[in-house]
Amino acid sequence: MKLYFLSFSLILYTLINGQVLDYSRQENWLVIPEKSPSFFKDRNLDSGLINKVDVFFIFPTILTDYADPRWNAEMTDTSWKNDALNKAIRFQASAWLECGRMFAPFYQQAHLKAYDYLDGRGREALLYAYEDIRASFIYYLAHYNQGRPFILAGHSQGCTQLLLLIHEFIDQKPLSEKLIAAYLPGIGIDSNEFKSIPFMQSPEQTGGFVTWNTMNQAPDNDLYPLWYKGKACINPVTWDLSASTERKQHKGFLYTNNQCYSHVFETQLIDGAICVQNFRSPFQMAIKKYKNLHVGDINLFWKDIEENSKNRIKKYLSSY
Repeated sequence: MKLYFLSFSLILYTLINGQVLDYSRQENWLVIPEKSPSFFKDRNLDSGLINKVDVFFIFPTILTDYADPRWNAEMTDTSWKNDALNKAIRFQASAWLECGRMFAPFYQQAHLKAYDYLDGRGREALLYAYEDIRASFIYYLAHYNQGRPFILAGHSQGCTQLLLLIHEFIDQKPLSEKLIAAYLPGIGIDSNEFKSIPFMQSPEQTGGFVTWNTMNQAPDNDLYPLWYKGKACINPVTWDLSASTERKQHKGFLYTNNQCYSHVFETQLIDGAICVQNFRSPFQMAIKKYKNLHVGDINLFWKDIEENSKNRIKKYLSSY
């Protein structure tokens, strides 16, 4: 989903009253160095990166049931919190686990319907959620960062929130020098969204952002023309503007069985989206039911993201 048109200036005058989460409390974090999920324990972490780099991850919209009357999530909702951990962290944030110390805050995110009401209540719900993101980042900077370079990453609403964060704290600010890269898939972003944070179009470039939106075989008639057409999009196999890739170039799809499979599909880069095509058996049947692959923006390219992130980190560290 996108919110590139939700200007940071709205924050100055369109906030609703509510209780911002206290990030001195571990319970308000999904992941911090002192608190990691059990399914992270078996990963072989590179201490060389873990000791030098941080990753700040914002999870996507979990509240999607239109029968749910809420506009924002509540921290008393254990089902929502478990989904954030066992879906977003397990299958998305895990792509960056070997890239640095991970920080992933809970936040009182907006319901999916907020994107249908961006001129009113939906906008307020998204900005209310941003107040948590803002507070978590301020706490991170004050208590953890200690001048370390970092990666920003998220998906869908997570990237909506990261856009606002980048505008407030990083774009044309001294902190931009510490940004290795921002991975912002699943929303429509203009290539010139920021003034000093470029849309990166080469695989080792640092200090900018990358974004992509995944279509199944070909553009759909719903999300694509409304949210993605005409927006920035990288090919997340080559990390440049390559028009297409072959299966042998694809590095790894993290599937629902927690196994990572390489050489699964081909890609075609179109205006504002990446089409994944010609899945190898047995994945073609599992994917067939999806009209678009927004849900798979990260785990389809899980290993590609991990390797590219490590390459950008090494390039950044070598220049300092």
